[in-house]
Amino acid sequence: MNISDVSAATGLPVKTIRYYEEIDLITPGRSDNGYRHFSESDRHKLAFLGRARSLGFSIDDCRSLLRLYNDTDRASSDVRQLALTHLQEIERKRDELTQMRDTLAHLIDACAGNDRPDCPILADLAADRQS
Repeated sequence: MNISDVSAATGLPVKTIRYYEEIDLITPGRSDNGYRHFSESDRHKLAFLGRARSLGFSIDDCRSLLRLYNDTDRASSDVRQLALTHLQEIERKRDELTQMRDTLAHLIDACAGNDRPDCPILADLAADRQS
């Protein structure tokens, strides 16, 4: 399979596949003319990476997940812990976004949105919070 075929099969852009090769997540074979040749195993690994990335796993996490996937002696508790740590990070980010949303909604509600120059949104953004 060439790179465009594996791209179509996995839904990953060619540029992403090249990047994954550059950072040693995948190592496709090379034909005599130097073109990449992807095996079915490479296609499967790329689909795995695409799914993991769509769940927000970092490149380092993906590297760990691939290592665990390929280790038949792995403990599922190791995989679970990696996923749990990632879930906790997602929840932390969600809480942070919720707080940002609530603050912004409050500021929007406080702003009259009229022709007057005073604006609580700008006042809040300009507030010196370092003291």
